[in-house]
Amino acid sequence: MEQTKVALVVGARGVIGTNLVEHLESLPDWRVIGLSRRGGVSSDRVRQVAVDLLDPDDTGSKLSGLTEVTHVFYVAYQDRPTWAELVPPNLAMLVNVVDAIEPVARGLRHVSLMQGYKVYGAHLGPFKTPAREDDPPHLPPEFNVDQQQFLESRAAGAGWEWSALRPSVVGGAALGNPMNLAVAIAVYASISKASGVPLRFPGKPGAYNSLLEMTDAGLLAKATVWAATSPAAANQAFNITNGDLFRWNELWPKLAGWFDLEVAPPLHMSLSTVMADKEPLWKELQAGHGLAGTPYADVSSWPFADFVFGWDYDFFADGSKARRAGFHEYVDTEAMFFGIFETLRNTRIIP
Repeated sequence: MEQTKVALVVGARGVIGTNLVEHLESLPDWRVIGLSRRGGVSSDRVRQVAVDLLDPDDTGSKLSGLTEVTHVFYVAYQDRPTWAELVPPNLAMLVNVVDAIEPVARGLRHVSLMQGYKVYGAHLGPFKTPAREDDPPHLPPEFNVDQQQFLESRAAGAGWEWSALRPSVVGGAALGNPMNLAVAIAVYASISKASGVPLRFPGKPGAYNSLLEMTDAGLLAKATVWAATSPAAANQAFNITNGDLFRWNELWPKLAGWFDLEVAPPLHMSLSTVMADKEPLWKELQAGHGLAGTPYADVSSWPFADFVFGWDYDFFADGSKARRAGFHEYVDTEAMFFGIFETLRNTRIIP
């Protein structure tokens, strides 16, 4: 029997980290240590640790006893107002973790890094599609690139390997995360239904017809563990996608239909603005339908939704490199949305 592996999941409470922890917990040969700012409730196979990753002393202190760690899965993220401001905190957190864990975890085998399409400049405007892992970089600042360069340099001759995963927009049911499009759509639809209005696509003109893709959080978790344990994936970056493409003009009416809502022509509006006064209505829905008492701020990710719905250009990458290396999982995006909505309803998050 293979020796038990010990995962250190850095950023364990977000939509990506939550699904990664759950996947690792389901595997018989893994134990899990989750790091997050808030911490959490530990279980038999998952130990939750609260830590301030921006504080090197706190990080060093909290990680000093984690000698058994074999794999680090770095999925943490700190948001900032501008792209340049993202670099210092996000690079510092990764450096602090590696500085703390490398000297004590003598059996360290792998450090996995979660990236995204910012590597390709997707957040800046129209970019080359399909994006490929060997596409040339764009002008900095870009913390994803800085993080990967740090790992490449640090791993050289260190005895451990690295991998970088590049998902598209991630779909999952975890709450309290600023980048959760599916939950934002579910809450937007629920409030539209309660208000007696059809579900209008709120994005920019042109975004309704763009060609897009997404990445299921469960699929991403499987790919992340695969890349961290497969020799064919060592020291490489991989685009991880569901495997299909869609346009909102076809998918949006189907999402509306799940909520028994009609659609009306798209109307460009800022969800950050129009949803800002909807907290009282949300509380009425919670009381009237016996929903969980989730704070409105934890179910709404309107700025991120506005950002995604503003992509009036194609947004997709080539995922064939991972398939050639041995990862063959895929998820139907329409089914992914319906599954997330069903989970949110079953857990009493939405009516």
